Amino acid sequence: MSIKTKLLTGAVALSMVAAMGVQSAKAERLWDPYLRGVNEGLAAGALPPPGVYGVLNNYWTDYSYYGANGKKVANSQLTALVEVPVVLWVPGIKVLGADYAAAIALPFDYTQSNGLSHTTGPGNLGLFNAVVVPGILSWALPNNLFVKTGLEFYLPTGTNSFKDIAEGKMSNGGLPSAMGFFAVQPDLGFSYLNGPWNLSAGFNVSFPVTDDKYSGISWHSGDEFSADYTAMYTTGNWGFGVGAEQQDQFTTDTMNGVNVHNEVHDFGMGPLVSYQLGTVNVLAEWNHALVTQNQVAGDFFDIRLLTKF
Repeated sequence: MSIKTKLLTGAVALSMVAAMGVQSAKAERLWDPYLRGVNEGLAAGALPPPGVYGVLNNYWTDYSYYGANGKKVANSQLTALVEVPVVLWVPGIKVLGADYAAAIALPFDYTQSNGLSHTTGPGNLGLFNAVVVPGILSWALPNNLFVKTGLEFYLPTGTNSFKDIAEGKMSNGGLPSAMGFFAVQPDLGFSYLNGPWNLSAGFNVSFPVTDDKYSGISWHSGDEFSADYTAMYTTGNWGFGVGAEQQDQFTTDTMNGVNVHNEVHDFGMGPLVSYQLGTVNVLAEWNHALVTQNQVAGDFFDIRLLTKF
């Protein structure tokens, strides 16, 4: 497999960052650690050749809120631009027979909402939680199969959270920029890379560790399973395919220790197109939500730039 092909299919192992949630005074979660669909088009099980890589996701949403019955709630629009700069380091060493890598991301976002925010104004710009991935391991198996594991830490370093809205510290509208809690996310990815084909599935489980505390409320977000799926064919500098994402919360949120029962479920899919522009791989994706409960959803678009420094 050539370096160009590996740059096209090699995965940056992060399931970055937040899928926007909706809130009330008694509050569903604001942000999830997983940014739905952000790794579609990548090889979930493989790493690129040794080197330092830069990735920039330019992720835009046009969402509405869907209730427990799966129906859209009127006047509940959310638009957001999420910028996810990532640095991936592949030092060329082996650990337990696997290629080792590490990564860090410092995402930031702009949100604007109608009906989801407790404030009025043009919107909110701020930093999301820093994401640190100290260890990624990828094994090359027989028959063009690859398996990769990783562990992500979402640090509570964002510029503002739901606490700032609830305590009246935000007046510029939009939604908070970050989660107000610390979370851990193990990752597992599988890829079949044979000639022009990339068939991949990446799985993540997010475990909020600390609570989001504000105004006498202690909110603990539930644990979530999430996944990105890719089927892509490359010919020359072009790649074409289909991607899909899913998100399923399997433990309930709690407020002051009481179950809230607002579990999030979402599934969406759409086309993928990539182009190798010199040393930069450009991938564009569009996903449309097909099934949603207790979550904002609709259409999202992402343009990803990936290059080796």
